[in-house]
Amino acid sequence: MLKYAAGEVTRIFLVSVFVLLLGLPSFTATIPENIQKFINKDFPKTTFRFDGMIILPDNTLYLPLFPAKILNPETIAIKQTYPGGKTFSSKPDVVILNNDFALLKVLNDPRGYKTVAKITNPPLELRTGLLPQDMLVPQGLVIPENLKSIVGNLQIKTVNDPGIRVENSKPVISELSGSTLKTLSSIPPLKNKSFFVSSPYSKNIQVFNPGAKAPEYSLKQINVPISIQAYDKFLLVTSYDKPSVDVISLADDQIIKQIYTKTQPDEIVIDRNKNIAYISSSIDSSIYMLNLETMTLSKQIKITGMCEKLTLSDDGTKLFYYDKKTRDIWAIELDNNYLLKEIGKFPNVSKIAFVNNKIYITSRTKNRLAIIDYSTIGLIAEIEICQKPVDMLTFHDRLYVLGAGDNSIQIIDTKTDQLTDSIYLNTNGFSTKLNHIEGTNIALITDTKASLYTVFDLGTNKVIKSIPIDIPASSIVVTEKVQKIK
Repeated sequence: MLKYAAGEVTRIFLVSVFVLLLGLPSFTATIPENIQKFINKDFPKTTFRFDGMIILPDNTLYLPLFPAKILNPETIAIKQTYPGGKTFSSKPDVVILNNDFALLKVLNDPRGYKTVAKITNPPLELRTGLLPQDMLVPQGLVIPENLKSIVGNLQIKTVNDPGIRVENSKPVISELSGSTLKTLSSIPPLKNKSFFVSSPYSKNIQVFNPGAKAPEYSLKQINVPISIQAYDKFLLVTSYDKPSVDVISLADDQIIKQIYTKTQPDEIVIDRNKNIAYISSSIDSSIYMLNLETMTLSKQIKITGMCEKLTLSDDGTKLFYYDKKTRDIWAIELDNNYLLKEIGKFPNVSKIAFVNNKIYITSRTKNRLAIIDYSTIGLIAEIEICQKPVDMLTFHDRLYVLGAGDNSIQIIDTKTDQLTDSIYLNTNGFSTKLNHIEGTNIALITDTKASLYTVFDLGTNKVIKSIPIDIPASSIVVTEKVQKIK
């Protein structure tokens, strides 16, 4: 009896030392690869969220308990379950593995609260384990008294916490003359998608279903968003006067993490091949690299000037930006020890694009497009373009230039650098952005004046439909519809 008690004290001491060695009140917990493989054998499409939450394909949740020291057996196997004698495929309430790692299934108690199994005499692995300290646990989770030690410094939201999901109040927007099509036909690339819309008329991010006029709901924001990007089942959001990147989990409409930077972060671009986000901070003359698999900052790249119009080349080897203070354009060679390369000056740059080793730069006020050879930094051509060019998009060997002044799209053949087509949207608005839906030939064109967005086929260069919505949009981020955690 005394020997068992001494062993237990030793284990509790080790857990305390483990927490102290972390140096911070929270840590990011990655589920070990061998445990992921063990779970995936029974549930192949399990989500292992970067904060540690384990979500089975049917949305069953397991909370991981990290031991003070994870053992390293040759093969991961179940040591004990509650109820006893179960396999993992039966989804028991508690699973203790032979490396002392434990999994607690999230249950519903009779009052409807979220909880975990209440065991009269919890085994040592449960009493001395620790939940990941930056985990977003289910709202209002109730931990049995004899397992309160597993919480550590983890903050658990109460059931009364409203979160960031809010109902919508319809804004008052002036109606514009001109015709728009009333319905959205069945377009395969838009099936099972969610549209996240930012608007100059609201701080909140509006969430639409394809073809819907009114948003389904909104994600409440305290500050006005600057940039919104989607990755997997998350939104990354930067906002004015806020020194952090918010990571919103689309499965539960909650801010799961805030990634702090020295100053306000601005634009976000994502390299999906390398699972990296590049986040600019013009105030700090920096570009931060964010590891999207762990949602942690991996590097701060110091640059010259105040960065805006951040652009990533399609092959992920170069970043381009415009110094809004000096009007200089710069390239960063990511595969060449982050070498800075000066490109030259151009007035009032609205967008930078890179294709076929050529840099394309638009001037919003001059209605000009400059084409520069990247190798020689020599000017290939400078041509007149649509009125108030605000955005560009590369697709195959074509460059699409969006003009806000005349609501047009002009198409450049990037092999010959010749203008091949001009397409007028006839929306009587003020176009803002070409939003390409990744992996498709569809782009959505937003408008901050007209309450609509236009669906454009990049394959045929034709307008499919203009869709009226309740609030003008600055930008649209499109994701696969995410099954909600209830």
